[in-house]
Amino acid sequence: MPSAVGIVAVALVTSLFMAFTVGANSNSAPIAPAVGANALSTLKGAFLVGIVAAAGAVAQGGSISETIGHGLVTSVTITPLAAAATLLTAATLITIGNSYGYPIPSAFTVSGAAVGAGLALGGGLAVGTYAQILGFWFAIPFVEGVLAYALARVLLGDRAPDTVVIPLLVAGVGYALANVQLSFIPTPRGEQGSVAGYVSHQLGGVAGFLGADEFGLVVVSLAVALAVLAVTYWQLVKNVTAGINRILVALALVVVFTSGGTQVGLATGPLEPVFSSALGLPGAVLLAFGGFGILLGGWVRSPRLIQAVAREYASLGPKRSIAAFIPAFLVAQTAIVLGFPISFNKVMISSIVGSGLVGRSSRSGGISARKTGYTVVAWVLSMVGGAAISYALYNVLAAVLGAG
Repeated sequence: MPSAVGIVAVALVTSLFMAFTVGANSNSAPIAPAVGANALSTLKGAFLVGIVAAAGAVAQGGSISETIGHGLVTSVTITPLAAAATLLTAATLITIGNSYGYPIPSAFTVSGAAVGAGLALGGGLAVGTYAQILGFWFAIPFVEGVLAYALARVLLGDRAPDTVVIPLLVAGVGYALANVQLSFIPTPRGEQGSVAGYVSHQLGGVAGFLGADEFGLVVVSLAVALAVLAVTYWQLVKNVTAGINRILVALALVVVFTSGGTQVGLATGPLEPVFSSALGLPGAVLLAFGGFGILLGGWVRSPRLIQAVAREYASLGPKRSIAAFIPAFLVAQTAIVLGFPISFNKVMISSIVGSGLVGRSSRSGGISARKTGYTVVAWVLSMVGGAAISYALYNVLAAVLGAG
């Protein structure tokens, strides 16, 4: 009969395997439009994916990790063996998808596997949580597709020059980025804070002219947005083509950072109860552990998936890529705030499809309907199959190992 320490060790190994797989699979998609637009090489993109996604995992991964670990089943606490069954099932299915060049949605797979293992433990279904998460998932393609299409129409149109449209759009991203919650920025109430919140609080303490917290947040956020607008405008005035490529890479890295925050919880979430009870370690250590796995996966396995998303789903130029990044960033940050697990493959592909439709005839081959159709089927099967396989795997392991 295996010891509790041995089962925890197996759970940790499967979590690292899952983080590695996520780093290779889900965090690759955000950099793909930049590679497809020839603003970045595939290998350099893979290198940056590992570093930036790992940083995002540590800085923003806590809320989704908490949902996966505690919010999907009721009346039970996930055991190390159940965590191992969940992660092994999900990582194996995603790896199979990787080997055939089809990005499998990690959120669908891990969520399904977590529910399957939870039910095998005797837990109940958190129906209210599922309804909220499923509603968010179903809204993603429509919201993102429309936003990306509209932005691409504006960027590809001739009603306003690039030196006006692009800086305004990127300034909006800067405003939002100043307000994202980061684990390393504390607040007076002990919660996660934002750059805008921290700076406004510090300035309010030194010079009371900022007044109320809400007003201070707006002032600092606008200052960040104006600084981003000025830098972006300066880059475009110097050289439009080179400037657009630099802006594209910068946006890609912002989205990769966000993807790390949304995806690490898929690898670390099942271990939340293990770290808090069995090991007595804080959540930051768990996120750092997952971030390390994402770093390795991004460096070792992501080039193939980067190529698949960049070349096979849509042929994007720099402006369409910018139009794809902005909705992806906004939707993913919303998911982090709500604590909803999401598939970043789905997020990026929805944006890529939306922006790729602009200026494309039905016969131009801009969007691969066959490839997209196969991907949608894989999304559904991964969630249902993940639940069934994880349920069965847990029961088999419990019977063989004599542990629960």
